[in-house]
Amino acid sequence: MGNETLQQMMQTDCTYVTYDETGYFSKIVSDYLSGNNNMKPFYEHEVSVAGVRAAIQNRRLFNTNRKLLVQVLQAQYAGLEMAPLLQQHIQQLGEDNTFTITTAHQPNIFTGPFYFAYKILHTVKLAATLAKELPDCNFVPVYYMGSEDADLDEVGTATIQGKKYQWKTSQTGAVGRMKVDKAFLQLMTEMRGQLGVQPFGEEVVNLFQTYYTEGISIQQATLGLVNALFGEYGVVVLVPDHPEYKSAFAPVLEKELREQFSHKAVSETLEQLSKHYKVQAGGRDINLFYLTDTGRERIEFPAFTLEQLLDELKTNPERFSPNVILRGVLQETLLPDVAFIGGGGELAYWLELKKVFAAAGVPYPVLVLRNSFVWVEEKRAEQLADMGLDLADWFMPMHDQMNKITRVKSENATSLEQELAAMKQVYSTIEDAACKVDKSLHQHVQALRTQTMKKLEQLEKKMLRAEKRKFVHEGERLEQIRKELFPDNNLQERVENMSNLYARYGKEMMDVILQHSLALEQRFGVITIR
Repeated sequence: MGNETLQQMMQTDCTYVTYDETGYFSKIVSDYLSGNNNMKPFYEHEVSVAGVRAAIQNRRLFNTNRKLLVQVLQAQYAGLEMAPLLQQHIQQLGEDNTFTITTAHQPNIFTGPFYFAYKILHTVKLAATLAKELPDCNFVPVYYMGSEDADLDEVGTATIQGKKYQWKTSQTGAVGRMKVDKAFLQLMTEMRGQLGVQPFGEEVVNLFQTYYTEGISIQQATLGLVNALFGEYGVVVLVPDHPEYKSAFAPVLEKELREQFSHKAVSETLEQLSKHYKVQAGGRDINLFYLTDTGRERIEFPAFTLEQLLDELKTNPERFSPNVILRGVLQETLLPDVAFIGGGGELAYWLELKKVFAAAGVPYPVLVLRNSFVWVEEKRAEQLADMGLDLADWFMPMHDQMNKITRVKSENATSLEQELAAMKQVYSTIEDAACKVDKSLHQHVQALRTQTMKKLEQLEKKMLRAEKRKFVHEGERLEQIRKELFPDNNLQERVENMSNLYARYGKEMMDVILQHSLALEQRFGVITIR
């Protein structure tokens, strides 16, 4: 189905607000986006074409093993249908003028939260934009799979229209190495019952069933699924859980085992960063795990000796898995990367790692906050407007929204703002008169003013509460809309899976996301379905 047909069946508009206006992003992210001086010591390049150009210059000085990268990718994709653009991109990765735009995420079952798709399509948009801006270079979008993550509680769930699908398995260790079992297959049967009534419901469930087959590893299933969803856009999937990739990373692994360099580097940064911000991951003395098919345990002395670890590194490098402090260094070692796209939490910990990259001798990329969206039906947008809520008001807590609705729609005055201002003036006049008599009366008048103002403010709140009770219908409607736009009082993209929208509109919804994706502008999108 082409774009012309898509426009007939799914017409959309997108309006953007700043990330600050949403209230859902941390101060560290806000200051990074605004270029606050407090943040400047913690990153290398600005978020701009000039920043990418500088990152390219740094990357050219680093010896990326492009031959190894291409060989392993080709082996990894064996048996999968590859779109022409994807094949072209993998071949181009062997060329010195090709660079990657990368995002990373765990292999969440059924793709997990909706932002999984936003991140990947952001790499596509940015790669295409940079190809026009810097025509002497090629840019390849990459999804780097965090398949060694062991947090099944996070990775093993997907929520569709409020219904939570949770994979309950006795398997342990890295989620990417776990196998699809009967409990997993049962989830897809349940999903068909929920989604099958929608126009493309059978299609999306069949897509999942094509790749999540009994006995296949989660990382291999995710590779197939992501390729089916995004391969036509030229997205390359890199699964780092591979002996040859870990061999290429062995010098950094050995340096970490011998010197514990990353902990020292990140500790220096945290000391500086914590003066202004709440810090993220602090890391450990050794920021590596020992990985087997059934476990992922911290590498610590004296549980292991250095000699044992160095011998193991030579013979079984795939058993060494970096934690959050070194994961990005592995990624940037393997890929000729110039820009990394991540969420607010990811950027917060990447901003701790500049010195870690420097100590490892690996180039530090441009950091780009991933695109964010909320989807809303046109009728819902109109209902919110009728209630008197502007776009920025959508992100407020419901309590504040109801206060505004009450003030906008009420026929009675609910604010004592003018009266409070007048009372301040009255007390100012009283204070002047009292102080002419005796300056020591100043504190007494101040106390009276504070007491009166406090009681009037309490009265104002009671008036507003009483008036709000007249808008029960608006409150019920608002609550229903919030369940769709902000489930569990969170951003829609952080909770809901893409399957519901796919079931309604088909895979071409991905074209809509790409159409509204920004490259380097860094704003939050509200997509209205007409």
